[in-house]
Amino acid sequence: MANILIIDDDRMIGDTLRRVFEDMGHQVDVAQTLRMGLDKAGKADFDVVFLDVHLPDGSGLDALTALQQAPSSPEVVVITGYADKDGAEFALSENVWDYLKKPASMESVISAVEQAVKYRDQKKACGPALTLAREGIIGDGPGIRKSLALVARSAASMANVIITGETGTGKELFARAIHKNSDRAGGPFVVVDCASLPKSLMESVLFGHAKGAFTGATAASDGLVMQADNGTLFLDEVGELPLSMQKAFLRVLEERSFRHVGGSREVASDFRLVSATNRDLDEMAEKGQFRKDLLFRLQSIHIHLPPLRERPEDIQDLTIHYMNHLSRDNGTEPKSFSPKLMEVLVSYPCPGNVRELHNTLDHVAAQAMGEPILFSKHLPPAIRLGAMASSLEQGKGEYDEYASPAAPFPETDAKWQDFRKQLLEEGERHYLQELMNRSGQSVKEAARISGLSPPRLYELLRKHNISTH
Repeated sequence: MANILIIDDDRMIGDTLRRVFEDMGHQVDVAQTLRMGLDKAGKADFDVVFLDVHLPDGSGLDALTALQQAPSSPEVVVITGYADKDGAEFALSENVWDYLKKPASMESVISAVEQAVKYRDQKKACGPALTLAREGIIGDGPGIRKSLALVARSAASMANVIITGETGTGKELFARAIHKNSDRAGGPFVVVDCASLPKSLMESVLFGHAKGAFTGATAASDGLVMQADNGTLFLDEVGELPLSMQKAFLRVLEERSFRHVGGSREVASDFRLVSATNRDLDEMAEKGQFRKDLLFRLQSIHIHLPPLRERPEDIQDLTIHYMNHLSRDNGTEPKSFSPKLMEVLVSYPCPGNVRELHNTLDHVAAQAMGEPILFSKHLPPAIRLGAMASSLEQGKGEYDEYASPAAPFPETDAKWQDFRKQLLEEGERHYLQELMNRSGQSVKEAARISGLSPPRLYELLRKHNISTH
């Protein structure tokens, strides 16, 4: 028997689903609003949640993270009369159990429940998850938690893993976490920086060489692939591998054996492969710049690391952790932080991600010297100037750009905060409409132009009821 929550404002659908699930022997509760559903999910344990999208007080898609973070971590089945490809893509990227279009057949509804309950029973039988060694990964926001859940799954298998994300998001940290949490933790973790390998020596560096194989080969070399035997081989910036080396490496992946340059016999290496890149390998494969067959082999498990600008909730923890680390290294007392400094750091887009944040804090520590409190004045001038320009532009530009006859003007006695909020809403809607027009209604292209992740962009489009067709 399972506990099921139905969140749907259509009473007929709610009553029908309730009767079906109760006939199956399950306990069922129903909520007609998103707020009521979230409240119930926070107070009771549910195994499965059936979630409508268009609810009186908001979009069900906006509540996916909150529902999955409820105490019982229920499986979520989205059921909507407004199903579309982008909605399904977003829902599945949020790891929902299923995405059903109304009117859904009873067979599909019953199957979703049976399979979700069977999955949860199986997880319970396996016992509680092991504590994950995070290897210096700081943050507890939804984006990081989702990535860490994939790290745990990756560590428990031998599947090839690819980690994607912008420069500075911590791809090597996550690769090391996979290694340290796997049964190969006692073996070597060998890093191959594909971007810095000299093309003329790439094959020798990876696969080793026999003595005398070429001029200067005065001694035999095992190569990095052999050094990773019984451990993990980490191919960093794998998108930089030339096509000729991609073909050679594909064979090594399939056979787990190779020949040293100048060698006459096959040697074996039992390595686990983790790769990383900041490039779009799917796009490269379509252009013939990356082998599709190798790409299929690399991405058995795909972990995407969100940029720092999409997880501002983690910036304070990252800042405190790194500054405490610097204080220990410098033999000084831990620093205190002014609210303004944190405000500027959280609002700064940080294009270099965690790596740039660390470099910024190195500058702050050097500027502060022995001072016990860190202020925004200690930040690099470029960041302070950017924050100031953004503030000035908001105060000036919101009204000038969007206060037009087409934009509703509040009553003269309206409060400034209400007026400002309305203008921001209008500006956001106007930007998104223009963005979708410019991108040809392609969410992927719009995300590239705007710098937003597809899930976040889709949330905003839903919020403003902007069609993607």
